[in-house]
Amino acid sequence: MSQPLFHASIEGAQHGAKSLEQFLDYAKAAGAAGVQPSNYMLGDGKGGFRKAKEVQALFADRGLSLDGISAHCPFWVHTSAWTGTKSGNPFIAPEIAKLSPEKIEAWHEKYLLNLMDFAAELKVKSMPMFWGVAFGWELATGYPWGFWSGGGFDLVKEGQERFVKKTAKLRAHANKLGIKLCHEIHPGTAAMCADDFLMLVKICDNDKSLAVNADPSHCWEGESWETRFLKVGPYIYACHVKNFVIRPNIPVRMMNGNWPQRAMQFTDLGSGDLNMQRYAELLLHVGYAQRYCQLNGTKTAPLIVEAESAHKDLDYCSADGVRYVKNNLCFPVAAGSFEDGMGS
Repeated sequence: MSQPLFHASIEGAQHGAKSLEQFLDYAKAAGAAGVQPSNYMLGDGKGGFRKAKEVQALFADRGLSLDGISAHCPFWVHTSAWTGTKSGNPFIAPEIAKLSPEKIEAWHEKYLLNLMDFAAELKVKSMPMFWGVAFGWELATGYPWGFWSGGGFDLVKEGQERFVKKTAKLRAHANKLGIKLCHEIHPGTAAMCADDFLMLVKICDNDKSLAVNADPSHCWEGESWETRFLKVGPYIYACHVKNFVIRPNIPVRMMNGNWPQRAMQFTDLGSGDLNMQRYAELLLHVGYAQRYCQLNGTKTAPLIVEAESAHKDLDYCSADGVRYVKNNLCFPVAAGSFEDGMGS
């Protein structure tokens, strides 16, 4: 029997209240084979990072693989600060949040360059993240505010120029280190659908650092996860495993922060609208597992659990997600077509 190409892993940003040690112990107890800590879990409390050898020893002591660094928050703030938004403040130290947008952006650029250096020390090549609202909030709504004719402006062109310029130093450093910056196609970011991401690749002259973090739980506005990830399949170097449900007859977009009342809700892996086994099969189909293993020098690729729920305890839901992935998605891979053996 052929061996699985996947192993069960878990994402750390949701569990930010835990220290790195606490998170690793939690993941090990849940049955994970690997972990994707958040950038904050790797901090030394002084604005820098822990010693690489110390971090590697913590993973080795628990027999866990280091499956990337979840760096969504600082990347999003870096590319969104120019708008003056306060929505990134929960991810920013209070003394940094008081600075001007230009200084906030500059601080995060320096931080991200250092984070990539640290990732290289840890031999991490896949960095899940997402670019911020480089095209502005008008275009992020998807509504025609940004597309009106007349007025002597072109917000799309301005956004393209802004994205190329603001991300140039980060992309160049990632390429130098062989790191893939794996954008999670997501509402409120620089690429909200597959075509948006392919546009970023085009305007950056096919920059090799631009990659995708597949997450099917953000495909709820008309583009199915299968359509999206078939389009960007060759760029997928990281993934999250997450499920959701759309409650009927409730507006998907509404100004209500009470999550249980919203139409789109994340769920445990087994009870949402998505077929998780089909998702895992599509990741195999587009070559994610082989691509990840070749980049990172591993034998298996992580399926990184990010299960959460508006109703279930987070630790319970995430641990249940790890068990679900182990039991259902880490299957032996077919060595050939099933028709091959029919005439034997």
